[in-house]
Amino acid sequence: QEQLVESGGGSVQAGDSLRVSCVASGRTDRSDVMAWFRQPPGREREFVAVISWKGGITYYADSAKGRFTISRDNAKSTVYLQMNSLKPEDTAVYYCATGPAAYSSRYYYTENYHSWGQGTQVTVSS
Repeated sequence: QEQLVESGGGSVQAGDSLRVSCVASGRTDRSDVMAWFRQPPGREREFVAVISWKGGITYYADSAKGRFTISRDNAKSTVYLQMNSLKPEDTAVYYCATGPAAYSSRYYYTENYHSWGQGTQVTVSS
């Protein structure tokens, strides 16, 4: 069974940068995509970004384009989300997830993913 553990969250000021990480362990499918979702207070979980196994394909939510960068280090079984120019509306619990490669339209939905981490809190104050 696969386990995902996020880290790197914290409290920052608007305009700051932060990098969150997620380490995968246990039984992992080496062809899986890895993704980041977030859940703002009182709202549903929403897609942020996804990256293919080799890292050559990435997709981002409109809210993340130009500010966030997803990357992965397969030797370390780790996926990263570099977040720049943070805004108060980026405040959320950030979750990583793994799932099978699929048509790109499926990546935006939580149903595509079979494993989830416990989340890490990111708070951005103005």
